[in-house]
Amino acid sequence: MKRVGILGGTFDPPHLGHLLIAEEVRISLQLEEIWFIPTYTPPHKNESKTSAMDRRNMLELAIRSNTYFKLNTMEMERTGKSYTIDTIKTLKNQHPEHEFFFIIGADMVEYLPHWHKIEELMELIQFVGVQRSGYKLNTTYPIMEVDIPLIDISSSMLRGRLRKQEPAKYIVPDEVYRYIREKRLYENR
Repeated sequence: MKRVGILGGTFDPPHLGHLLIAEEVRISLQLEEIWFIPTYTPPHKNESKTSAMDRRNMLELAIRSNTYFKLNTMEMERTGKSYTIDTIKTLKNQHPEHEFFFIIGADMVEYLPHWHKIEELMELIQFVGVQRSGYKLNTTYPIMEVDIPLIDISSSMLRGRLRKQEPAKYIVPDEVYRYIREKRLYENR
């Protein structure tokens, strides 16, 4: 059985925190791959600040140097709001020989009681929680915890820096930073 980690999100933009979480969980749980699944529109947010195509392109650039990282665009292809339950059911149907681990930050661990069909989802997949600054991993749900080096980076903080034309070196991979600059993303937003 292939062991695969799932890391979903808006990735607006993808940053080194995303990559660190994925790699640390992969190593800790001895996963064979991490699948990054960017959402078209997350159910808990209004909409992304950047087009789905730009976010997909940035994510491809961010993960291409790690052979264990794969891009899965199923939620983007679905368009509209995506619920994790639908994604997990589809993945399990398409890949019955895989064991999936759904990676979430402590901010999402705190939000779990509000997730769509959370009880059913807990029966379908093992959740893996990682620490995030300002949040706790306290929950009544059966979450597997993985300790990671704590880096206080968020996409919203990064977008703020980019809007002010502050440097983002060592926050995003160089290829992603070049893409952002070439496309003039996050300016005047």
